[in-house]
Amino acid sequence: IFSLLQIAHSFLHRLPLQHMLKAPLILTSASLAVSLRISQRWTSPQVSDRGPRVWSPCARRSDRSQPAVVATATAAEVVEEEVDVVIIGAGLGGLSCASLLASRGLQVVVLEQHYEIGGCAHEFAVDMQGRTIPSVALAAKPDTPVFRFEAGPSLYSGLSPTGSPNPLKHVFQMIGEEPEWITYDTWGAHLPEVPDGYELSIGAENFKEILRRYGGPTALSDWAQLAEQLRPLSQGVMALPSTAVRPDIGVLLTLGARYPLAFARVLLDAPKIIAPFDLEALGVTDSFLKNYLDLIAFLLQGLPSNGTLTAVMAYMVEDFYRPGAVMDFPKGGSGAIAAALARGVSKHNGCSVRTSTAVKQIEVHDDRATGVLLRANRRIKARKAVVSNADLHTTFALVPIGLNPALDDERERLVGDKSSIELCKSFMHLHLGVRADAMPADLPPQWTVVNDWSVPIDAPGNVIVVSVPSLLDPTLAPAGHHVIHAYTAGNEPYEVWERFEGQDTKSNQEYQALKVERAEPMWEAIERRVPSIRNGDGVVVTQIGTPLTHARFLKRHRGNYGLAIPAGNAAGIEFPTVNTPLPGLYRCGDSTTAGIGVPAVASSGAQCANALLSVWDQMQMNAAIVMK
Repeated sequence: IFSLLQIAHSFLHRLPLQHMLKAPLILTSASLAVSLRISQRWTSPQVSDRGPRVWSPCARRSDRSQPAVVATATAAEVVEEEVDVVIIGAGLGGLSCASLLASRGLQVVVLEQHYEIGGCAHEFAVDMQGRTIPSVALAAKPDTPVFRFEAGPSLYSGLSPTGSPNPLKHVFQMIGEEPEWITYDTWGAHLPEVPDGYELSIGAENFKEILRRYGGPTALSDWAQLAEQLRPLSQGVMALPSTAVRPDIGVLLTLGARYPLAFARVLLDAPKIIAPFDLEALGVTDSFLKNYLDLIAFLLQGLPSNGTLTAVMAYMVEDFYRPGAVMDFPKGGSGAIAAALARGVSKHNGCSVRTSTAVKQIEVHDDRATGVLLRANRRIKARKAVVSNADLHTTFALVPIGLNPALDDERERLVGDKSSIELCKSFMHLHLGVRADAMPADLPPQWTVVNDWSVPIDAPGNVIVVSVPSLLDPTLAPAGHHVIHAYTAGNEPYEVWERFEGQDTKSNQEYQALKVERAEPMWEAIERRVPSIRNGDGVVVTQIGTPLTHARFLKRHRGNYGLAIPAGNAAGIEFPTVNTPLPGLYRCGDSTTAGIGVPAVASSGAQCANALLSVWDQMQMNAAIVMK
């Protein structure tokens, strides 16, 4: 949506109002002639250098067709392959991009350095003795009892309905693959006003009940006034699929022609919806409501509400009013999301997703990205493009300095010593495998804990999310057991951990002690609902993940989860686009376009794919999108 709004904002400065109003109608007529579509620690088993492993869905399907080897050689020579597009990283953004391109007949290979796919949202299995079992090994012994843990998000919505504005839903629709969805509507919260917590179903009326119970005298009237101002703005935003945005004038066809009224409305409302969200200007004075909206904004994109686009907050407010609102969870766990996207790649001849395959360098010839260099003298050439789903620092590190002056300038501006761009803080994770008889019978699947409103919302250990997904899908834990995932939501500073960089942390007693110390707020958050969790022998497996875990396994610079770029910042800094100054090099993921979060990275993957497709190919692909 942010990319679309940037385009809309530029149009406001270029076109007379009457031309903007006429353009969608003209384009609609013209379109009629167009043919429309992660033992007691997080550790990795040693992966031998036997070359890449070709992914198959949960390693349960037979091998897929692979890109042809166009040159073979002795060990001293380079082994080469050639495909249309090489994608670095099998995060949700990279997999979204790859599956969409594969659906349009392009030969695509996805290269993932980890032994699991999904990036920051991957799933990993741990046996009853606390040993990590890679999915490839688990496929050979599928009856092994394991706990399936989520390394990333566990909160999803807008995915079970057929019609939805969620970009990830659109990607699933366009590639013809999707998980099965489990729905639920109960949410638990422990806030400073109600430390013992509450449980209510989601939706507007239940949110009003929360305001009645815990808000001040003006909470309800402030909410009504806010909704009255924001809901009209959401009508255009929620009616336009961000997955149809492209970085050129073709957007007038992919959005303007198919959604003319919503497109015109977004153009007219652009100055309001691209502005930073200002609660006071919108008449919100109740402190509870302000704090609650800060919490929602922070959980959505890692920033408080005043650093969030008004468009995002309008979307959130409208979502409260969605009829039959429910939360969604993928059957099989979060790994099922990555698996569905990967099926969208591997089902096409010549396309594949490869794990344990690290890229050493992006190759540049004649001022163009032409492929990648892997280990052991292996090279994959890209006829059309190289797409990086890595973070900015990792992406730039793959291109040697001096090969393209414009890219070097962007490198200095975005990640150089003088760059003013900040990173989102990292996460702490606590994964528990527990006996079911150690758990109360009335647990909600999810609850959030906020310890203190008087400190910044991103203060270390202040906001914690707890998920018990095996309450929704019992297959995520061995029989008679549950999995618990607690995480500090983007508030763990890397500075606490950087002194351990490059050390053998497994045997470092100081590091291990710090892990235990920093995990305490997560234990306490779990104890809000399971007070006896640390008593007795109910906990079978305990794993603690730190920012160094993210940096090591996910190759995230300083364990970051994306860029922290506030809306309306004084320096005028914007998220990087999917295009780069180096011809043939593109990017997607949480360092681009809309920033962090599952919907945002799916959108970035789609927009990157759109940049590589013709308008006509994109329109045929987009025909499968159902908005409502």
